[in-house]
Amino acid sequence: MIKQIIILLVGFIFLVKGADWFVEGAANIARKLGIPQLIIGLTIVAMGTSMPEAAVSITAALQQNAGITIGNVVGSNILNIFIILGITSLITNVKIHKSTIHYEIPFMIFITIMLIIFGITDMKITFIEGIFLWILFLAYLVYLFIMAKNGENQDEEKNVPIWKCLGFILIGGIFVIKGSDFAVSGASAIARYFGMSERFIGLTIVAFGTSLPELVTSVTAAKRGNAGIAIGNIVGSNIFNILFVIGTTALICSVPFESKFIIDGMIAVGAGLVLWFGTMKHQELRKPCGIIMLLCYMFYFIYLCLM
Repeated sequence: MIKQIIILLVGFIFLVKGADWFVEGAANIARKLGIPQLIIGLTIVAMGTSMPEAAVSITAALQQNAGITIGNVVGSNILNIFIILGITSLITNVKIHKSTIHYEIPFMIFITIMLIIFGITDMKITFIEGIFLWILFLAYLVYLFIMAKNGENQDEEKNVPIWKCLGFILIGGIFVIKGSDFAVSGASAIARYFGMSERFIGLTIVAFGTSLPELVTSVTAAKRGNAGIAIGNIVGSNIFNILFVIGTTALICSVPFESKFIIDGMIAVGAGLVLWFGTMKHQELRKPCGIIMLLCYMFYFIYLCLM
C-alpha cells in the first residue's frame, strides 16, 4: 500500500511541475510570436492548468477506469469553486469581470447541465457528443479571441532562448503524461485496496491532485494582490475541463456515465450558481460567500463518504 501511495504522490508532483513547465514554455513562445498576453492567459494558461485533468481522464478512459474519467472532471470542477475560490476569498476579496458574470459563469453552468443530459440519455458520452463538445470548445476559443482583441498587452517579453522554451514544453509534456499514468495507477490500486469505488476516488483524491495547479495559481495570486485573475482562471479551467477534456476523451472512446454522477453533476451546477449569485451584487467574491462554499464542500464530502 505504501508503494501505491508513493506512486500516487509522485504522479501528482509530475502533473503539477509538468503543467507549470509546459505553460511557461508555451507562454514564452507565444510572446515571441507577438500574441497578446490576455489571449495567452485565457487560452494557454487556462488549458495548461487543465492539462492534469486531460491527461488523467484520457489515460483512465484508455485503461477502462471510467469512474475516474468523469469523476475527475466533475470532482475537479466542484473542488475548483468550493475549495480553491473559498480558500482564496478568505485571504482577500476576489474581484470579477463583468463579462465573467454575464457570459462565462452562465456558459459554465449551461455546459455542465448539458453534460448531465448527455450522460443520462445513453448513460455514456458518445463520439457524436464528443464532437459537439469540441464544436462548443472551438466557439469558446473564438469568443475569447474576440474579447481579448479589446485588451492591451502590457506584459514585457522575457528574453528566454527558444531552445529553452521548447525544452520546457517537451519536458513538461513528458512529466504530465507520466504523472497521469502514475496518478491513475496509484489511485486505482488504493481504491481497490480499501474497497472504494472509482467514482469516489475520482471525485476526491484524483480531483484534488489534478486541481493543484489551479490552487497554487489562485492562492499565489491572492497573496501577491492579483486575486482578480483567480475567478477567471477557475471558470476558464472548468469550461476547458468539460469541453476539451471530456470532449477529447469521448473522441477516443465512449465514456460510461454512472447514474450516481447525475447527483455529482447537479452539485457542480449548484457550485456554479453559488459563485454566480455570490458575486453578482458586488462584482467580487467576499469572505462570507467563501465560508458558504467551504461548508458546501464539507457537506458534499460527507455525502460521498456515506454513499
